[in-house]
Amino acid sequence: MTLLVVGLILFLGVHSISIFANSWRDRTAERLGIRWRGLYSLLALVGLILIIKGYAAARLTPIVIYVPPYWIKRLTDTLMLPVFPLLLATYLPGRIKTTVKHPMLAAVKLWAFAHLLANGMLADVLLFGGFLVWAIVDRISLKRRPQRPIKTAPSGKYNDWIAVIGGVVLYGMVMGWAHLKFIGVRPF
Repeated sequence: MTLLVVGLILFLGVHSISIFANSWRDRTAERLGIRWRGLYSLLALVGLILIIKGYAAARLTPIVIYVPPYWIKRLTDTLMLPVFPLLLATYLPGRIKTTVKHPMLAAVKLWAFAHLLANGMLADVLLFGGFLVWAIVDRISLKRRPQRPIKTAPSGKYNDWIAVIGGVVLYGMVMGWAHLKFIGVRPF
């Protein structure tokens, strides 16, 4: 469990710098240039690896906090459907991105909430609860700070269609085989 907690602190901590120290982050990024991206990416990658290893280890000796009813898993499957189109809409400017404003954060919140409904082990609560709290706090902080531009595809009239169709295809791939192959759990 320690690896999971350290990984979450490192990964979410790096991703929270703009939330809690935006001016410092901007000054440091400007001073370090490309080295900032390298350091940021390295710390996030180490955090992600620790999360993966820690979560896998924690699943070997589960600590039950709550047992969700069986039917809630169908709700989880349904809540996961918009996650992938929202992720793609982050990089495909269109009406989805304009309406949702921060589709990546909306996707993370939906993903985390859906998984909290279906999983009641301590490791699940730490992992998905941590990401849910981070996404909520980040979204709130974006009301008080400017959003940095992200590289996206050019605006186009088909971007929403690409996000939705591509997202549904990704959903099918993840739910059909990738979740079982990489996570070890069959969603359906």
